[in-house]
Amino acid sequence: MVENNNSNNYKISLEKQNFAELPVGKNEDVEFSEELADEADRIAAERAAAADQRNERQ
Repeated sequence: MVENNNSNNYKISLEKQNFAELPVGKNEDVEFSEELADEADRIAAERAAAADQRNERQ
């Protein structure tokens, strides 16, 4: 129960922060290595590409 309460407190603290001023990046400082990637890395790369596309349409 303590873990759930901490998680809720973290979410509440994030909601109070203003993230509108943060810069938008496109993973330019992250190098993706296919030979070192696992399935989670591949999924994350696909999700990041989809998020970049959505962001560019806005």
